[in-house]
Amino acid sequence: MIHKKTYNAIEVKTKHGTVIVEGPVPSKEIANLHFHEDLKAFRVPEQQHKAIIEIAKLPEGRLIIVRDQTTIVGYTTFLYPDPLERWSKGNMENLIELGAIEVIPKYRGSGVGKSLLKVSMMDDAMNDYIIITTEYYWHWDLKGTGLNVWEYRKVMEKMMNAGGLEYYATDDPEISSHPANCLMARIGTRIDAESVQKFDQLRFMNRFMY
Repeated sequence: MIHKKTYNAIEVKTKHGTVIVEGPVPSKEIANLHFHEDLKAFRVPEQQHKAIIEIAKLPEGRLIIVRDQTTIVGYTTFLYPDPLERWSKGNMENLIELGAIEVIPKYRGSGVGKSLLKVSMMDDAMNDYIIITTEYYWHWDLKGTGLNVWEYRKVMEKMMNAGGLEYYATDDPEISSHPANCLMARIGTRIDAESVQKFDQLRFMNRFMY
């Protein structure tokens, strides 16, 4: 499969000034930008900066960023699912995962997260994919936001809806381990029925066990 990537960008006005939401951004450009020290939800900022540079190098990898001048203040990643996860078991070339989304506290609540999703989907090539995201409450910044799990889940769903992702049921044990966890997906307009069927089989792998 050829992974076409078309760059798009929009300006987003916030109470702290205007930021650029853009991508997919190539790895060289990511490497030349400063990575904000408050981007630490997944690992220490320096390591996360290196991780997203590597993702941008992947044939299918996509990096959409929020840029304040020469500083990355938010980002989202798209890549093939982890080989250890069930979502890679179908060996589907046209299934990619929204792996991470993070915005520094200063710019939260300004519509920046939704803009990351909107810019991601502005590329018509995204209609060639089934895009999934797995939301786990233990990744959420409940302490920093002061929200409970259900309030945060609502925020996450609204943000994902901005990119056309919707809730999908699954029997995945990790997702099923807590009612706030969820699978969300966007099925591109050019996805064939066979791929949808394969995706459904991945969602319910335990149905024949009972």
